[in-house]
Amino acid sequence: MEAPRNHGAPCLLLLLALAAQWCSVSTASCSFTISNYCTHTIWPGTMAGAGTPQLPTTGFRLDPGQTVRIPAPAGWSGRIWARTGCNFSTDGSGAAAGAVACQTGDCGGGHMECGGTGGKPPATLFEITLGKGGPADQDFYDVSLVDGYNLPVVAVPRARQGSCNATGCAADLNLCTWHVA
Repeated sequence: MEAPRNHGAPCLLLLLALAAQWCSVSTASCSFTISNYCTHTIWPGTMAGAGTPQLPTTGFRLDPGQTVRIPAPAGWSGRIWARTGCNFSTDGSGAAAGAVACQTGDCGGGHMECGGTGGKPPATLFEITLGKGGPADQDFYDVSLVDGYNLPVVAVPRARQGSCNATGCAADLNLCTWHVA
């Protein structure tokens, strides 16, 4: 099955990860800044890893050019992905129970909030495990295509000290062609 194209327009979901080593130790909190550089609306979803709480939102609307900041506790692990082609009503529901509400990355149930359910492939994933905030703690993050690909995603850590590398793919892989010789 071919992944839906990005309506012929360049697109990029940028995750600015403010991770644990840059978190406030006194409040033990961090945040993720998610920006939509697509020319169409996306609906990011979040899912916590085992043993960590869900973020304050597990799904929301992000219009073109819009940026949202989501707080996360130190030590949080999980994934963030963008859903495309969604159809929700104003109260966050839309599709009938069990129906697909989004063309890519749908988390089932027909609701805007994913509530702990992961996205169905294809969905480009940002995966992260934050350190707990101690001086020796490290954060681990990647952009993964293990569940397929639906949008370009780049993760850019913002450090108060030291440096970390950006990761991801800014190109639209749906536009790549491959010819067998």
